[in-house]
Amino acid sequence: MALFRRDRGPRAAGMNRFTAGLISLVLIAIFSYFGFTKSNPFADPYEVSALFENADDVTAKAPVRIAGIEVGKVTKVQPLEGTETGARVSMEVEESALPLHRDATLKVRPRIFLEGNKFIEMKPGSPSAPVMEEGDVIPIQQTSASVQFGDILTALQSDTRRDLQVFLKEYSKSLQGKGAKGFNDSIKYWESAYKNTSLANDATLGEEPTRDLRRVLRGQQKTFSALVENEDALKGLVTNLNVTAGAFAREDVALERSVPALRDTLRSARPALLSLNGALPSLRAFAVDALPGVRSTPATLDASTPFIDQARKLFRRSELRGAAKVLRGYTPTLVRLNKRTIPVLDQGRALSACTSSVLVPFATAPIPMPELPQVDGQPFYLQASRGLVGLSGESRLSDGNLSYFHGQATPPPVPGVNPFVHPSGNAIRPAPPPDLGRATPAHRPDVPCETQEPPNLNAPGGPTSAFSSQSNRREFSGADRRKLQRFEDLALRENKKLRERRKRAAERRGADKPGRAGEARDNAEARR
Repeated sequence: MALFRRDRGPRAAGMNRFTAGLISLVLIAIFSYFGFTKSNPFADPYEVSALFENADDVTAKAPVRIAGIEVGKVTKVQPLEGTETGARVSMEVEESALPLHRDATLKVRPRIFLEGNKFIEMKPGSPSAPVMEEGDVIPIQQTSASVQFGDILTALQSDTRRDLQVFLKEYSKSLQGKGAKGFNDSIKYWESAYKNTSLANDATLGEEPTRDLRRVLRGQQKTFSALVENEDALKGLVTNLNVTAGAFAREDVALERSVPALRDTLRSARPALLSLNGALPSLRAFAVDALPGVRSTPATLDASTPFIDQARKLFRRSELRGAAKVLRGYTPTLVRLNKRTIPVLDQGRALSACTSSVLVPFATAPIPMPELPQVDGQPFYLQASRGLVGLSGESRLSDGNLSYFHGQATPPPVPGVNPFVHPSGNAIRPAPPPDLGRATPAHRPDVPCETQEPPNLNAPGGPTSAFSSQSNRREFSGADRRKLQRFEDLALRENKKLRERRKRAAERRGADKPGRAGEARDNAEARR
């Protein structure tokens, strides 16, 4: 028995057999679990969620695949509130599937018979779209479920089956009689039709098929996404199409009559289509040139949207619409004012024409005066203002309280003393007219002013005796003398009133009354 006795002395080292076996079993269980589940507790997976309209047979741990390669798994499936069949599917995606873009799409696909259930097929999206952040939710418009045979049978309800029967029945009627013959006759046109169709399909690829077709698909995707976002508008579109198709169906007789006219229309349209085909190169060049403007259109629309909003508010009933209603009542008055303004504008036009054609040339025309070099050749507007300088002071013969003034057109001829006299001493400019001013110019109001000649101040000189001789003074008629007498009487009455005012003013100041010398002087001034 001593051969099988263990030495329990202090030299024994290492673990016993039970502890080693227990540790081995735990390690085998751990490695087996990770080997079969393929889970990594040290990994940090990318989590993303998606909303599905129908997620039947999608369970937790269902695979997520991209192009047939498994890149993740479903972690949770929750019902979507407010819907009957909707679901929120949470997934973990490996780093190899990143990045995911905003336009990523998901689709529920059936697995093969041996695998069972379904898996999630993922398309990461286009590189030009923004990148999704971890935890983002893919909207229901970008997800879909596979169509099963049972779904097809469910969709073929009684009304749908009835419509399908009607379609097949009508199609069979179209092939009866001349319909089949017409179908056979159309076969000879198929070759050219297919050829033109292939050319059209090839043209749709663009000059750069790898880029142009991608742009078209991207644009269609945006269009369809916008349609799906507004489901009510899309339903209304389908309803309106149904109503339109029903209206065409009710007019089947008229449609039957329009088919021969369509044939003639196509024959006439062939030259137009050829012309259109010839214009396509120019249109293509225009499209290329217009592409930068089209790309800048969104920014322009974004910048103009606030202005449009403000303009819409500006046309409210409380703003311009109310002002327009008030101004509408004043419109007849403004129309009458415009009509009455026409004569005034005509007179203004005549005045402007007269000013520019007659008055301005007259005022700027030089007046030759060789006798006086100081003012020789100066225009009228400069010489006419010189006589106004001493008008307020030197022409007064009294204390300045009268409303009359005296002026002297020609200075006395004093040679050597007055410089404004002809050096010869016996001539001044201008000389009086031969008739001494008895014949006045003809007054022609019917002749427009702008057609008349400007006044000519280039008058010849004459002797000074023509102004001082008594024999050359103008003889007045009896009517003129009576007019002068009335003016003199009027001046005397005005002078009398002036003396009375002076008298009252002097009495208030306590001054002496004006004497007879002042009265005689006032009467003399009035007679002048």
